[in-house]
Amino acid sequence: MKKFILTGIVVYCSATLLAQTKTTQALQAQFKDNTTSLFFYKNTIRMWNQTDNKDLEAMVKDIEKMKFLMIRKSSKVFGLTEYKKLKSDYQKEDYESVMTSRYQGKNFDVLFKEKGWSSAGTVLLVNDSTNLYVLDIIGTIDVNKVGQFFSAMENNTDIGKTIRDFGRRDKDKQDEEKTNH
Repeated sequence: MKKFILTGIVVYCSATLLAQTKTTQALQAQFKDNTTSLFFYKNTIRMWNQTDNKDLEAMVKDIEKMKFLMIRKSSKVFGLTEYKKLKSDYQKEDYESVMTSRYQGKNFDVLFKEKGWSSAGTVLLVNDSTNLYVLDIIGTIDVNKVGQFFSAMENNTDIGKTIRDFGRRDKDKQDEEKTNH
């Protein structure tokens, strides 16, 4: 019995370690000075739903774990060429691009990695002129609700504050540079 429990724990821990793709790890290392990262587990994600919103509950029900990177970028460091390479690197890890769209001024790319009949992982790239957001997920979200999912994150009190503070740092830095020149 003890061997069975120990084997289960090892399998569970191994699966949770696979949540973050090599591409996400490399991206975080590359932009370590310009990155904020957050980790979410199934119970944490469920706590976003403070108002018992059935749509939000349905959006997050198939997510086991998620790493969320926020990367400040500049055109000199991370432009269109680097973004295309990033998508290509995920595809080399057997992620397939399933959707590209725009929502509230942001470009969204959704990539799935399938395992059998289910999605083993989802990568959501949210790109705008100043920031890149990467959601590296064990599990899946409905591709038709990607924009709503990101908005739900932004509207969550704690997460939204972190996202707004992250974006505000760029504006404060630009204002400071203008003042110093």
